[in-house]
Amino acid sequence: MPELRKDPIIGRWIIISKERGKRPTDFIVEKNPSKGGFCPLCPGNEKTTPPEVLSYGRSAQKANQPGWSLRVVPNKYPALVIEGDLGKEGEGLYDKMNGIGAHEVIIETPNHDEAFTDLSHERMIEVFWAYRDRLRDLSNDPRFRYVMVFKNYGSAAGASLEHSHSQLVALPILPRMIVSELEGSLSYYKYKERCVFCDIIRQEIDQDVRVVIQNDHFITITPYAPRSPFEMWVLPTKHSSCYTAMDDDQFHSLTSIFAETMTRLDKCLPGVPYNFVLHTSPLRAQPLEHFHWHFEIMPKLTSIAGFEWGSGFYINPTPPEDAAKYLKEIKL
Repeated sequence: MPELRKDPIIGRWIIISKERGKRPTDFIVEKNPSKGGFCPLCPGNEKTTPPEVLSYGRSAQKANQPGWSLRVVPNKYPALVIEGDLGKEGEGLYDKMNGIGAHEVIIETPNHDEAFTDLSHERMIEVFWAYRDRLRDLSNDPRFRYVMVFKNYGSAAGASLEHSHSQLVALPILPRMIVSELEGSLSYYKYKERCVFCDIIRQEIDQDVRVVIQNDHFITITPYAPRSPFEMWVLPTKHSSCYTAMDDDQFHSLTSIFAETMTRLDKCLPGVPYNFVLHTSPLRAQPLEHFHWHFEIMPKLTSIAGFEWGSGFYINPTPPEDAAKYLKEIKL
């Protein structure tokens, strides 16, 4: 029988359609078409992008030239622009402001054919350092309240360039999803005086049916009420509300568990398109006892149609307990 499951953080309901129960081999993974041709993210083409705001692997005296191992540049076609004032105003009962923000591209590797899962530990940790360094820098701009860090892999997940990259968007407002998590976790904390994410981690470790992997500082789980088949969350096992507060050991642990998590996903569902998103506290916020930063990984295996748009429900044909089992069984 199908199940309705409620997300304990934001109260979102999910339908787990067990009789549609799908194994990894039941999904048709859309292959990413090779576009070929000119790539603006490759070494030698630095002049075709806006000037870099961060790079690793070469001296600063050679900015915007080859020799880098990671490079961050403003998006050439930004969703929001960094110049100007917010200009907040009302229009009757409607509110509006200027589209002020920052939109940047994190070029994760100089190698055009190197996928995120192919990166060495030393190269992948640079990606996570870049997120930290850009979050810290953008927090100095008082116009910005939140920075959304995300990766789209595969055309079905929204990637428009083949070259491995992730993105960030600095926003003058808090995203609705983050507001929902902040409000939901605060409500739980006021009632129980505990972090809901910490309680989830404790229960998942105790039950051990949705844990994929765990190391000294982090855990990967398939959440109890997942929106997508094989959705996973990567969370620090020790309470922390801010991504940028990690020390060196934690960055190494994050890199190790993230690499294994993504490798297991790729071996379970080869070439699957996915999105991952960093959920962290708002810029300049004090440490929050009720909120717990984490990454959410969403494979693109189902479509959102009329029922989902109309109801706000998601239908998931793979129970998270089954997904965790398949992912744990992968031989690395």
